[in-house]
Parts: sequence; structure tokens; C-alpha cells
Amino acid sequence: MAPDRRLDCVGLFCPMPILKTREALKPMASGEVLEMLSDDPASEADMKSWSSRTGHELLQVERHGAVFRFLVRKHS
Repeated sequence: MAPDRRLDCVGLFCPMPILKTREALKPMASGEVLEMLSDDPASEADMKSWSSRTGHELLQVERHGAVFRFLVRKHS
């Protein structure tokens, strides 16, 4: 799946990846997909919790070495 927008949060730690993800989604249209990259070890748990609270759909979580790749679909 090709994301509509990419966000690189590598090198940032909690809460910055979540805050930057929230800000990146604001101007996006409902249904668009954001790819966020993070090497924060807590980011997987943080993204799962945040997406369930906000209603944004966490489509995919992958890990390549120390870097997580998240695909998030913006809710309406």
C-alpha cells in the first residue's frame, strides 16, 4: 500500500512521534494513509493505544531492525 504522506520520526522519543503523527493527520482527508517511521522502542505500544483512543485505523505495523513502520488511515 502506498501512503498518501510520509513522516520520519526516527531519532525522536515519546511523546514526539505521536504528537507529530497527530499534526500530520490534521490536514489530510478522511481515508488517506500516513506512513510514520520511528525508532522509539515505545512507539509500537504508543501507536496502538493512540489509534484506539482517536479512532484512526492502524493498518500495519512492521519492524525493520530498530525502525518501526506504521501505516495509519485517517478517520472521518
